[in-house]
Amino acid sequence: MIRSKTTLVVGAGASCELQLPGNDELLTRIGQGFDFSRFGTDLQTKDAVTLAQYVQKMSGRLGKSEKDIYRAAERLRTASKIGRSIDSVIDQHDTDPMIAAFAKLGIVHFICQAEAKSILRLTPRNPGELPIQGTDTWLFELGQLVTSGVPRSKVEQSLDDLSIISFNYDRSIEHFLPYAYTIAFGMELKEAQQIVAAKLNIIHPYGTVGRLPWQSGEGADCEWGTEQPWNIHNLTQLIRTTSDVARDHRMMTDIRGIVSTAKRIVFLGFGFQPQNVDLLVDYGLSHDPEVAATVYGLSQTNRASVVRMLKRKMGIEHDEALLIMNAKCVDLMRDFSLLLES
Repeated sequence: MIRSKTTLVVGAGASCELQLPGNDELLTRIGQGFDFSRFGTDLQTKDAVTLAQYVQKMSGRLGKSEKDIYRAAERLRTASKIGRSIDSVIDQHDTDPMIAAFAKLGIVHFICQAEAKSILRLTPRNPGELPIQGTDTWLFELGQLVTSGVPRSKVEQSLDDLSIISFNYDRSIEHFLPYAYTIAFGMELKEAQQIVAAKLNIIHPYGTVGRLPWQSGEGADCEWGTEQPWNIHNLTQLIRTTSDVARDHRMMTDIRGIVSTAKRIVFLGFGFQPQNVDLLVDYGLSHDPEVAATVYGLSQTNRASVVRMLKRKMGIEHDEALLIMNAKCVDLMRDFSLLLES
């Protein structure tokens, strides 16, 4: 179990390990999906047809013409060729609500599709198993971390020292954890879901593709693995842009409060984009927390930049308090399991 105030900062690299799209892949899929110029040819894609149907319904509500639709779709497709993420493309077109609406539609469509095809299934294949293929995933390690050494009588306290800030749109953490509790403690899934719903402190700054049906809240819900949700237009309202987050002072306060009170901060698959780092910390921390981070896939120069950024932003005064690992999220969670439980 976790015995120190710990904050996990989860980025797209963590989702990639579950075969969900990272920033580059999601942007590419959205750009290709909005290529409406290929309609009626052999190059027409199923995703483009589906998105066009969604867009036509959305445009009718907005009172936009077919010409407006194709203009916005083409602008989004073109911008995706140079953008670093779909978030940055939305921000680049902050004066065009149609492009933002189409981009959010693409996010929901492709993330829901990816959830359905990921290694994390809706339910286990067999009773008494987890709904995930194998144990070589960071989610499995997280399940062990929050349940190991926890007495059944104190299971509701197992998440007290954990907070999660996930920059991903998917709900993999929320979907998986209740199953970890059913396996660890022999409880019914409904009871495990109630515990996770009540006790897991998780924030998605950029929103999600809907709350899971068992989660509380007023936003639209969508079951894990629903490839084409019937309420997709309502789900798009739950996706937020960088400017949306900046205007949400309560969320900003909550995020920075979680980071500033953590004794240990763990970055999993996080890209360290400056705008996202600024969401976590404004003027720098002063309590010298322990920080562990994966930098898998980053160049040596960018890894050095991450080290400098973390030292400055996290207020790290002693080198031994900063653990940088050029490895996948599962490796960090496994190799530092004793530290994370301490």
